[in-house]
Amino acid sequence: MVVFANPTTEQFDVKTCKPVNRLTYPAIPLIDLSKPDSKHLLVKACQDFGFFKVVNHGIPMKLINKLESVATEFFSSPQSVKEKAGPPNPFGYGNKNIGRNGDVGWVEYLLLNTKPESDYNKFISSFEEHPESFRCVVDDYVRAVKKMACELLEFMADELKLEQRNAFSKLLMDEQSDSVFRLNYYPPCPELQEHEIKGGNLIGFGEHTDPQIISVLRSNNTSGLEISLRDGSWMSVPPDSESFFINVGDSLQVMTNGRFKSIKHRVVANSKKSRMSMIYFGGPPLNEKITPLASLLERDEESLYKEFTWFEYKNFSFNSPLSHNRLGFFEKISSRY
Repeated sequence: MVVFANPTTEQFDVKTCKPVNRLTYPAIPLIDLSKPDSKHLLVKACQDFGFFKVVNHGIPMKLINKLESVATEFFSSPQSVKEKAGPPNPFGYGNKNIGRNGDVGWVEYLLLNTKPESDYNKFISSFEEHPESFRCVVDDYVRAVKKMACELLEFMADELKLEQRNAFSKLLMDEQSDSVFRLNYYPPCPELQEHEIKGGNLIGFGEHTDPQIISVLRSNNTSGLEISLRDGSWMSVPPDSESFFINVGDSLQVMTNGRFKSIKHRVVANSKKSRMSMIYFGGPPLNEKITPLASLLERDEESLYKEFTWFEYKNFSFNSPLSHNRLGFFEKISSRY
């Protein structure tokens, strides 16, 4: 029997394509925002997993589908048209190259600033039909997911018994909030089968944590997203186009002094179907000091992290390879042992 390893979940027999041994993985936390226990489950998910799925979120599918439609229109355009929106600096259209450190992936993307005064002219010029509708659709979608992100952060504050219910959410609501919105498109990859037979995966977007406070992700029904478990194995996340997936960001891990966990995740390519994801990254103002909230520190509990501003951490993160443990540089030495 010839076996090749799929490093995400299980091992397969090449001839039958059946699992040789099936590994057991924990269920992804499911948060139903219509249920009274959602606040408790939300905080438990942040502590145990750093990642969870949200249903009954109140965001109309019509709005979600409209954004997916205009995004599909953009990524289906000729390459020469898409490149009018690039190169990314940092905002704009990018293709395969991720960041400044040589990271590459099987992905095209469009990174946008969420501030109201942002100039979209460079990007909407790529839309040959109804260019202004693109901005309207993006603005409406970002407004809705930002509202949901703030509600989630306030639910966390309630359950943590913080005096200020907006201790986290005010950083996203600040007019200087450094939040961004990203559309990722992963084209089908016919060559993928050869990579799989050799025992590997073709990476769409390499493993990393999100440096911001919170990330709100929605994708179409194509699989590919994987999260890293504590034992180092990778777990595939079943796609669900009607739900949202939430990541705890590095900054929120610091603000809770490690109680909440920022989780590593990645996207692997798909051989037959394209994957489209849309992610709102809720970030604080550039001059905001990122430090554990005093009200969360118990008596004699020390901060696990050095104090830094979001500007400092953002620059460090984006000048580091994707897979690096970027928070490790900001840990106090005594907390590592």
